[in-house]
Amino acid sequence: MTYVYLIESVRHRARHYVGITSNLKSRLTDHNRGASPHTSKFRPWHLVAYFAFAEQKTAHAFEHYLKTGSGKAFLKKRFLHAAPSRAAGSDLSRV
Repeated sequence: MTYVYLIESVRHRARHYVGITSNLKSRLTDHNRGASPHTSKFRPWHLVAYFAFAEQKTAHAFEHYLKTGSGKAFLKKRFLHAAPSRAAGSDLSRV
């Protein structure tokens, strides 16, 4: 499985990040450790949503879409208006 994920800064709610990984738990830990230069300044992060794909090519295409203007509008309308701790796909125990 390949996962496309959306995280939100706990302290800076306006800061979001979309990424892709094959190990969601490990990647979220990396973001919170400061291992990623793009997200280290706004730690800690929490998971808002994730999308699982059987094919890596499809996951990369979806990640690319989410980083476009249209994809950002989709995320804002469908995921970022919800309470962050209860947003769809925020439970990592099912991964």
